[in-house]
Amino acid sequence: MVMLLGQYSTGKTTFIKHLLKTSYPGAHIGPEPTTDRFVVVMSGPDERTIPGNTLAVQADMPFSGLTTFGTSFLSKFECSQMPHPLLEHITFVDTPGVLSGEKQRTQRSYEFTGVTSWFAAKCDLILLLFDPHKLDISDEFKRVIGSLRGHDDKIRVVLNKADQIDTQQLMRVYGALMWSLGKVLNTPEVSRVYIGSFNDKPVKESAVGPIGKELFEKEQDDLLSDLKDIPKKACDRRINEFVKRARAAKIHAYIIGHLKNQMPTMMGKAKAQQKLIDNLEGEFAKVQREHHLPAGDFPYVEHFREALGGYSIDRFEKVKPKMIQAVDDMLGYDIPELLKNFRNPYE
Repeated sequence: MVMLLGQYSTGKTTFIKHLLKTSYPGAHIGPEPTTDRFVVVMSGPDERTIPGNTLAVQADMPFSGLTTFGTSFLSKFECSQMPHPLLEHITFVDTPGVLSGEKQRTQRSYEFTGVTSWFAAKCDLILLLFDPHKLDISDEFKRVIGSLRGHDDKIRVVLNKADQIDTQQLMRVYGALMWSLGKVLNTPEVSRVYIGSFNDKPVKESAVGPIGKELFEKEQDDLLSDLKDIPKKACDRRINEFVKRARAAKIHAYIIGHLKNQMPTMMGKAKAQQKLIDNLEGEFAKVQREHHLPAGDFPYVEHFREALGGYSIDRFEKVKPKMIQAVDDMLGYDIPELLKNFRNPYE
């Protein structure tokens, strides 16, 4: 599964159309914010669109988890099916363009960043699309990129519509894009940026010259080979995600057990809970020291604090060492054994 994210009119729908070499059912393309819903483009026996509420209850579709976002989201979600050789291997998720400023929060009736985060966990590749004329990363786009935390290895950046400017401007635009990204993606490494013009028209050689045309063709080949690798790596990635979730569950159990142990048995439970929530970073550090756990496996403190507010810590379960041991055994023995018997169906 490949998800496309970007501000409106950066060419997300056109990019999918360019790869499929045909339009998909329900696709709208225009200079204004056209795609107003999350559209999953996947393989099917005939051309049709399935509404979100129907999709969420279909047992053979992997979207039942989206019911937690409610009907307001499901009415803005649909699946577009069509018979196509590429879609037999790759599914695309087309997203609504990220708007700028306060508009976003008042107009959308669902939690946009929550939905992108849900899809990010399920996707194999996330493409962030930029347009040379829209390099500013709005507050909302910053929050969306923030919701991809933990999936940095899946992110690829695409500077689309690059043939609309000449070579000198392209050099400046590329520099400005890297500057903007550097402030949002807090990593010391440089993100891989693919430059090109992903649409059905030939590259404007008058603007970019013969060197630019050759550069775009090489970049497009690189991105396409990255996409072709997805089905090959999908099996490994699933196991990788599973291991990641198992480790997260183990850490979660340790944290919950620790918080439960800090609660008084009789009086002052509400006060004690509030104190624990306020000092969550300190509690995380205690758990880390006690069980010799890596700091990188711990959840994001702010998110955890937000979620904790809705629960009564007193009702949490105590840690069962047997269960933790079972998870450790699985990670130490069962999964390596499983990988030995594992063959890649695409090789």
